[in-house]
Amino acid sequence: MANLKALRNRIASVKSTQKITKAMNMVAAAKLRRAQEAVIASRPYAERMERVISTLAAGMSGGDDTPALLAGKGADQRHLIVLATAERGLCGAFNTNLVKRTRLLVEELRGQGKEIQILCVGRKGRDALRRGYGGLIRETIELTGVKSVAFANAQPIAQKLLAMYDNDEFDVCHLVFSEFKSVLAQEPKVLRLIPAQVDDSKAGEPETGGAIYTYEPDEESILQDLLPRNIAVQIFRALLENAASEQGARMTAMDNATRNAGDMIDRLTLKYNRERQAAITKELIEIISGAEAV
Repeated sequence: MANLKALRNRIASVKSTQKITKAMNMVAAAKLRRAQEAVIASRPYAERMERVISTLAAGMSGGDDTPALLAGKGADQRHLIVLATAERGLCGAFNTNLVKRTRLLVEELRGQGKEIQILCVGRKGRDALRRGYGGLIRETIELTGVKSVAFANAQPIAQKLLAMYDNDEFDVCHLVFSEFKSVLAQEPKVLRLIPAQVDDSKAGEPETGGAIYTYEPDEESILQDLLPRNIAVQIFRALLENAASEQGARMTAMDNATRNAGDMIDRLTLKYNRERQAAITKELIEIISGAEAV
């Protein structure tokens, strides 16, 4: 009977866990819709910003007036990695994949003899890197109280990076985040923030009928204002991509956990019924044997 009681308690425990995972799955599904809509809305603006910067950069002469945020400061020894992860767990391999991609980047840069610093946006990245790369972590920016990511959350991060760059604290800055593909697929991505990553293939794309633009004032002056704004825009997009990827990964993980809990309940129930039937059979045999002995 003690074994039956333990099985009953375990079945009740698994059923309670199943209710929690099912509720978390439903909450993640509701949050995913809003996060996905925000990502889809942000992508055209960020991509257009990249295209404009690429076009402006292609039209410049490359002289001393080229902004440092575009051309760099002539050195690439000190690298800053900005790792954006979630504040909470229970979202499958979302955080693990981002940390793994960061570790690969760190080892790649170390192999080239570079100096590395890490700025963590989110507690999970800091917690995962603390053991092996704790000495490289410069600071952690937590967004624990943020329910919905806004541009105001990205601006302070961008301002911090710009201040560090102006103070010559790093030469190159990389942003590691998860690009949302679908509920089942989230791809870790590395984007170079500083100097700005220019895609020559996007420069001058004939998306307006091949129109030729002239800029007033000149390209250098426009880029001086546009490049700092682009850093904030790209960080904001990364935070939105992360938010959608996190909810998609959590939804998938909780759905799998709910189904696994159901399978475990079925196995435990079958075992409980067998143990109960065996106990009943044993009692009947004892009763019959006692009656026959009399």
